Amino acid sequence: MFTFAGKLHINNFSCIMANVIKIKKGLDINLKGKASDVLLNGGNSATYAIVPDYYNGIIPKVVVKVGDKVKAGSVLMIDKNRPEIKFGSPVSGEVTAVNRGEKRKVLNIVVKPDAQIEYEEFGKKNVASLNGEEVRDAILNAGLWPCIKQRPYDIVATPTDFPRDIFVSAFYSAPLAPDFDFIIKGQEADFQTGLDALAKLTTGKVYVGIRRGSSVKANNVEIIEVEGPHPAANVGVQINHVKPINKGEVVWTVNPADVIMIGRLFNKGVADFSRLVAITGSETTERGYIKTIAGCTIESLVKGKILNNNEHVRIISGNVLTGTKVLNDGYLGAYDNQITIIPEGDDTHEFLGWGVPGFGKYSTSHSYLTWLSGKNKEYVIDARIKGGKRAMIMSNEYDKVFPMDIYPEYLLKAIIAFDIDKMENLGIYEVAPEDFALCEFVDTSKIEIQKIVRNGLDLMYKEMN
Repeated sequence: MFTFAGKLHINNFSCIMANVIKIKKGLDINLKGKASDVLLNGGNSATYAIVPDYYNGIIPKVVVKVGDKVKAGSVLMIDKNRPEIKFGSPVSGEVTAVNRGEKRKVLNIVVKPDAQIEYEEFGKKNVASLNGEEVRDAILNAGLWPCIKQRPYDIVATPTDFPRDIFVSAFYSAPLAPDFDFIIKGQEADFQTGLDALAKLTTGKVYVGIRRGSSVKANNVEIIEVEGPHPAANVGVQINHVKPINKGEVVWTVNPADVIMIGRLFNKGVADFSRLVAITGSETTERGYIKTIAGCTIESLVKGKILNNNEHVRIISGNVLTGTKVLNDGYLGAYDNQITIIPEGDDTHEFLGWGVPGFGKYSTSHSYLTWLSGKNKEYVIDARIKGGKRAMIMSNEYDKVFPMDIYPEYLLKAIIAFDIDKMENLGIYEVAPEDFALCEFVDTSKIEIQKIVRNGLDLMYKEMN
């Protein structure tokens, strides 16, 4: 049992004091290849792109043509159903391609950058003197609204909604995750301005989750200190522990790096899409942070930094649990500030498989003796599934790593059956696919759990709208 802000809940974690929560369930996967707190060379991309598939809940409508000249912040596309949601160009330059797939689906909009970036001028603004509607309009006009996501459905937020609260998790806990304490250095003022702007968009509170002992500071918000293993940094976990979402309520969430970007809009008067991206993973020659611009190519980040000449490796935009497999000519994920490079495993041939002692291998169930090495041992894990798909086994293995007041197995079965009433009763409005990433990792049935959750949320959104 625990108490938080005077409210009593029953769950598998405890609260040490007001606004401090301790997560007991979860799993820290200690991989080799953490980013050092240093800046690396790179990040100058030959092209930049907006990829609609990175944004859930939108139907893209392209508003530029090949050959058009644009500035950073110029509108490249809008959401067909919510045309007030604009997607700004990350750089100035020339639109060189609007690539489409089957049924003319928009795959990406590509911009070749100028040697010197020119910005659309939106004007510096003092957030304190603005009302909520003015703040909302400023973010929409600059093409930064897609930074704001909503629960339920884990989609780009609807600007006409009035969120009950806004949550920002100002740290990362996934394997090899970037250090937000390092990212925020020199950008503290923009972070605070971003939080001040978000506070204008809700009549409720802005909650900021930080790891206990963090140097991150924030004023005029509700601070939540979080302690425990991954997924402690997941905003969904923090929402569930602090103030769960009920049917009919809307809560907005924002990535902390995007809060900085929103703050820059008001402090500098331009849409500056620059960010720090962590280069991580066991198959890298150097690890650290690269300053780049959202929408850059993967090649601009990893060139010259991969072992074995790019052979037998997997490049992931994001972390190993929730990231997307990408190629050199792909583009950085819209919400990602991490690149992870691990072995593919396609050159590995095991004799007897599980029957060998497995020194150096990782196992959550202590199947190998490596667990005797202690929690500080770093592991190299490849991308193989290591097993065939089979029926879901009700063994409570999900519950051991799922620190939310939700029954994961029953919710998944309700999603598969698309039983709307059960989905609602079992907490579909509170979750996002990332909340089930560890369940997928420990799952002996090798089920694509995050894909099931994403499909369930999409179907639910269509059903309710």
